Amino acid sequence: MQKLEQEILMLGPQIDLYVQELESKFSKVHKFWQIEDQASFLKNHADNIKGLATSGGTGAKKELIAQLPSLEIIASSGVGYDSIDVSYAHSKNIIVTNTPNVLNDCVADTGMMLIYAVARQLVNADHFVRNGVWGKGAYPLTVSLKNKVCGIAGLGNIGLEVAKRAQACGMKIYYTSRHDKHIEGYQYVEDIEILAEQSDFLILTLPSSPDTHHLVNAEVLKRLGPQGFLVNIARGSVVDEQALIAALKNQEIAGAGLDVFEKEPCIQSELFDMKQVVLTPHYASGTRETRRAMGDLACANLYEYFSQRKALTPVSG
Repeated sequence: MQKLEQEILMLGPQIDLYVQELESKFSKVHKFWQIEDQASFLKNHADNIKGLATSGGTGAKKELIAQLPSLEIIASSGVGYDSIDVSYAHSKNIIVTNTPNVLNDCVADTGMMLIYAVARQLVNADHFVRNGVWGKGAYPLTVSLKNKVCGIAGLGNIGLEVAKRAQACGMKIYYTSRHDKHIEGYQYVEDIEILAEQSDFLILTLPSSPDTHHLVNAEVLKRLGPQGFLVNIARGSVVDEQALIAALKNQEIAGAGLDVFEKEPCIQSELFDMKQVVLTPHYASGTRETRRAMGDLACANLYEYFSQRKALTPVSG
């Protein structure tokens, strides 16, 4: 396969296989995070950059996009694109792509893992054994998932995969979405406050947007109640984190499983000292297989656009 002549600017680290794939298809791939004097690089090379390779975590801000007058496409490895200034890019006729569907299973698996972990107190039980406490008596009883209501906020592709897994555990599926999807056995609820009130486990699988910012606030958490658990595999911005901390402190909810946070990387938080909370480092899609699939699709978006003038998975937002 002959390499394409367009120069690609990769904004942040990606898995080696993705980098190698890009380098096998394009004549030049600049690794922006390794460049010491980025301002000088942009001054000397901006006119040559036709494509950006980024990720949901790294994003692409307006200030950078504005410095790349020849940019035609931004390919993000990730399903979420809230970290990319999509509206500005589109105003400059720049295509933005993401990698939907290839990460659905792993993200849904993480959601179910967190549901199990908070219900059965996995981390605390592990410490109970490791710290030799078991010899002093049995571990306290935990919560079964069978017949519990799994309330899914955002029944998109990932939400549907969560629902399948939860249903297999004997859970009842309630959900809120833009509209009723009329799925047999699933109960549609119009309002997230009502959904929280009816849920034993409220799991968030909806995108970050101005409409979903702090959607889960103090009132929603109050409705979830002292026997309810919150699980977030969406975006940190969907939850008012200070309200969540207060609800946990005051035992207004039973616990939480969080893969995402308002500020990332999260290196300091009151959540760290809460035993009823399980935390993971925004790694829901973080398996070798899924990251490879994400990288392959991101690379394919760039290659197909520059070779065929048609991106595979453009975003419209």
